[in-house]
Amino acid sequence: MTSYLLNLNKYKDLFIELVIQDVKLKYRNSYIGIVWSMLNPILMMIVLTIIFSALFERTIDNFPVYVLTGRLVYTYFSEATNFALESLRSNSQLIKKVYVPKYFFPMSRVCSSFITSCISIVPIIIVMFVTGMDFSLYNLLIIVPLSLLFAICSGIGLILSTINVFFRDIKHFYTIILTMLMYATPIFYPEEIIPEKYKFLIELNPMFSIVGMVRDVVMYNMFPNLMDILFALFYSIILLFIGLFIFYKNQDRFILYL
Repeated sequence: MTSYLLNLNKYKDLFIELVIQDVKLKYRNSYIGIVWSMLNPILMMIVLTIIFSALFERTIDNFPVYVLTGRLVYTYFSEATNFALESLRSNSQLIKKVYVPKYFFPMSRVCSSFITSCISIVPIIIVMFVTGMDFSLYNLLIIVPLSLLFAICSGIGLILSTINVFFRDIKHFYTIILTMLMYATPIFYPEEIIPEKYKFLIELNPMFSIVGMVRDVVMYNMFPNLMDILFALFYSIILLFIGLFIFYKNQDRFILYL
């Protein structure tokens, strides 16, 4: 861990440039560019609201904001981990030619996705204002679950990027995993409808507690549930440790497979 931090400090300008390039690459050849980070969640919210509000409007207050908060968490998780998965292979030529700390590539993807996802908070604020929701200082605590989600994505991103060097089919398998996680996360449905006998399985989903915390601070103006914080913190520490360990143990062999 110490060597990672020392390298980050030594090559911080390079890391920042990689993050900036990742953001630019995502919206390359797009007329409205980063504005898509705001339009995409709004359009998805409209679709899901039209389809599911009739089913859940009686059990979910302010369904549009409920959907937006769920989508914010899932979109960042899926985008960050997917981009990190491909990061080493997509930069293989650079890795072969010059020395760059290899973990910079998956981590820059996680950071650039974090930046664009934070922009997605703007539509949430707009919809909260339009629908007459109350704002409070608790809303600022959204940084707590998002920071924990950042750590979780970092750990998973390091693991996936390492596996993808040696096992290319992982990206197809991971697409299936993401689909399963989407339906296992209460994005557009209330968690109360989950049968009790299956709830413990759903709660193993790392996004489950994160979504709950985001809604606590945004929709209900309250401090995040302590158990959700502890559960997400446990996930973030374990996944970061595993990710760093696996990446460190295999990084010297990357050049042979890229």
